[in-house]
Amino acid sequence: MYLPIFYLIYYSFSSGDTMDGFRHFSWTHYQALFADTRMISIVLNTIIIALLAATLATAIGTSGALLIERIKRRALRQNVLVLNNILMVSPDVIIGASFLIFFTFLGIKLGFWSVLLSHIAFCIPIVVLMVLPKVKELPQSLTDAAYDLGATRWQAFSQVTIPGIMDGIKAGFFMALTYSLDDFAVTFFVTGNGFSTLSVEIYSRARQGIDLEINALSTVMFLVSLLLVYVYYRFSVKPSSKGGVVK
Repeated sequence: MYLPIFYLIYYSFSSGDTMDGFRHFSWTHYQALFADTRMISIVLNTIIIALLAATLATAIGTSGALLIERIKRRALRQNVLVLNNILMVSPDVIIGASFLIFFTFLGIKLGFWSVLLSHIAFCIPIVVLMVLPKVKELPQSLTDAAYDLGATRWQAFSQVTIPGIMDGIKAGFFMALTYSLDDFAVTFFVTGNGFSTLSVEIYSRARQGIDLEINALSTVMFLVSLLLVYVYYRFSVKPSSKGGVVK
């Protein structure tokens, strides 16, 4: 799986214009990338959409996970989880087409807001799946003890519940951020003229022929993905006192 990626990265440093053969080492395509104001604008759009979508989806998904766990009737709780999981396994093309029809029906102009709302929607089920196991692991006795000590509902929630499920919240945020950055199928349906994200722009340029600036951009994206993975494990995996790691 990594071989095609390394092949792409290798040719991003070629001074040639195609991948027919490696010329000599050059930063030409990276210089062209960072001088491309349109591409920089698209990168900023993608990052803003991803951060907003991940943040809002994390807040909504965490609330949803807490509410699902409070459902007393087991059958109802299972049905809600099934509805959540259906969105996870549904083909992106169907979800994207559904959003397109929905936004058209409501008269919402395709662009920034349609992309943001779509990304929030498909990121919420991911966050729910990441947070819910941590909610199940949190002992109810901790919250009860906080109430016995005179804590208010907000104090128990902010100082007991949230810290207890924080690992799940972090995982949900990073997963939502990754999904938003990488998404193409849904975004392709709901983006409009004058607004684009990296995945859609790469696809559009690739259809016009091989451009090694795309290689340079893909290399940068790959390095950013590695950085996000490092940050996630850096903050989610903590060293134990016995020399191992704990999550």
